[in-house]
Amino acid sequence: MMFDKSAQSGRECPAPLRDLHVAVIMDGNGRWAQNRGWPRLVGHRKGAEQVRKLVEVCPELGIRYLTLYAFSTENWKRSTEEVLGLMSLFARYIRREAGRMKREGVRLRFIGDRSRLDDDLQALIQWIETETAGNDRVHLSVALNYGGRDEIARASRAMARDVAAGKLDADEINDNVLSRYLDTRDLPDPDLVVRTSGEFRVSNFLLWQAAYAEYVFTPTLWPDFSPKTMENILKDFSLRERRFGGVKV
Repeated sequence: MMFDKSAQSGRECPAPLRDLHVAVIMDGNGRWAQNRGWPRLVGHRKGAEQVRKLVEVCPELGIRYLTLYAFSTENWKRSTEEVLGLMSLFARYIRREAGRMKREGVRLRFIGDRSRLDDDLQALIQWIETETAGNDRVHLSVALNYGGRDEIARASRAMARDVAAGKLDADEINDNVLSRYLDTRDLPDPDLVVRTSGEFRVSNFLLWQAAYAEYVFTPTLWPDFSPKTMENILKDFSLRERRFGGVKV
């Protein structure tokens, strides 16, 4: 596999790896903090810093689409203190990074069920999505109150309503039609899914979209996950043979 050099940074980038969609299950923030005797929220704040660093280097690494699993439909089971702290962190991230994202061509969107989020956070999400809608250099999607099963259930209900209203013929429903009802309707399917912290689970993340994605499970806790870590993962990914159900000729 040949690698070229970025003229701006000198970072190696696999030549064929362009316009990649990489999805990341960001795991290990709480353990990272607890290992140091700190509150779990300190780990989440450190994790948010790593998000900024990774987004900055996405163009150099050939990543055009980056989807991050930030808060699942099951994470409401955590302590009230941690949940409220996370929601506050999401709001601060949007406000703090808005200017940078607009300048650097980052389009930010959120996937997941927003109905359980408070009104202020919903309004902030709508604002940043509108502000960055014209950007196309990096597409950053944050999965917030997201679950793959919940997403498919919501899509199924929407299709059922359209069938009942005569807008959709039930006999025409196939995988392409269902995909148009998902939160990710405007995104390509992920090429690569990365999970940090040494866990070997997909945890209800992009169950439909990742049907043919490659997976990498790394022991690195998310606050220690650097752009160099992602670069090494992509080098390994570039050597994989993706056959999408076919056979090598």
